[in-house]
Amino acid sequence: MPDIRNARFLILAADGFEQLELTVPRDALRKAGAKVDVATPTGSPIRGWNKTDWGETAPADLKIADARPEGYDALVLPGGVINPDKLRVDESAMRVVRAFLDSGRLVAAICHAPWLLVQADAAEGRRMTSYTRTH
Repeated sequence: MPDIRNARFLILAADGFEQLELTVPRDALRKAGAKVDVATPTGSPIRGWNKTDWGETAPADLKIADARPEGYDALVLPGGVINPDKLRVDESAMRVVRAFLDSGRLVAAICHAPWLLVQADAAEGRRMTSYTRTH
């Protein structure tokens, strides 16, 4: 991975992404000097889910089908319950996920987003983290 100021990150997301799981990494990476593109199924803005209700709209930089994985150093997959469910049945999104996994580049799958790794048959044998929720 290059210096963060020269790194390029791709975020894949659809309507229903968990608000903070897209905005916090996107904004922190940009603040650190990285180039970050948000790709959505249609290339149009998407609406987040903020804990218990619909949240803010996030702008898109490109359509997922137009994303060229080889132009990025890392992939960020926000979670939420809705977002990964939509993306795991999107052929273009799964093409991008598989390309990153096959290349060995960094993939950050947040919250429910590891479902995309499961869909790509890439979870077995990988070291992954998770969170046990206690109420």
